[in-house]
Amino acid sequence: MPDSPVVYVLNGPNLNMLGLREPAIYGSDTLDDIAGMLDDRAQEIGLEIDMRQTNHEGLLVDWIQEANARGAKAVLLNAGAFTHTSIAIHDAIKAVSVPVIEVHLSNPHLRETFRHKSYVGMAAKGTIAGFGAHSYVLALDAAAKL
Repeated sequence: MPDSPVVYVLNGPNLNMLGLREPAIYGSDTLDDIAGMLDDRAQEIGLEIDMRQTNHEGLLVDWIQEANARGAKAVLLNAGAFTHTSIAIHDAIKAVSVPVIEVHLSNPHLRETFRHKSYVGMAAKGTIAGFGAHSYVLALDAAAKL
């Protein structure tokens, strides 16, 4: 068991491409850059980060369940495109007691209409969006206060 409470940071499809993929929308920070920011902030506020990325929906479901089973303090979830399509992830969030905070680099409501509906957001404790890589730090600060 870790010395500090753990926050799972789960990232969905194509987030491994950050820094390369549409930097005008998603910024130039890579997922490793974001992990570094989160590690620094987590140390300041007495948390540990377990950061993961997958392009597979079922693995995100497994990790949400794992976070719950292991007593994580919270889950920060950027489900990528699964945000707008995955009832399975919605149901996984609803099935666990660990609080899930939805995270987005961009503001989905300022983008294509199909991005306005969030199955993750319908089940999450809250949503932080539109602040680029800093969205993750804001979400971590929110998780610390839960």
